[in-house]
Amino acid sequence: MSMFRSPQVILFSEDVSRAAEFYVGLGFTETFRVPVEGEPIHIDLVLDGYKIGIASVASTRDDHGLDPVPQGQRAAVILWTDDTAGAYAELTANGAPALAAPHRWLDRLLIAWTADPDGNPIQIVQQQ
Repeated sequence: MSMFRSPQVILFSEDVSRAAEFYVGLGFTETFRVPVEGEPIHIDLVLDGYKIGIASVASTRDDHGLDPVPQGQRAAVILWTDDTAGAYAELTANGAPALAAPHRWLDRLLIAWTADPDGNPIQIVQQQ
């Protein structure tokens, strides 16, 4: 019998609103925000049952005594699509950094890499 349920990943950000807006632009829906009004310190988002949270670096330090790293390639968000090349082109045209252009991998996947505003890599992948 498992004691855990509803896993999610939390990404740390120095600008929670900006990070959440990026993921909303990818199709995620906001499901939770603290505080409800004013500058948020935490926002949860969901896409197709996959849940991520964006947590404020300052709040995580002040409220929980942790020392999160606010930038860099600490985790990757993986997004499946039917059009890797098209999604990559749209994201990079809208300002997301181009980390790796679409390329075949394992002879059955087409993968490209970009990043969110805090530098977390976003892998865009499709079956071929």
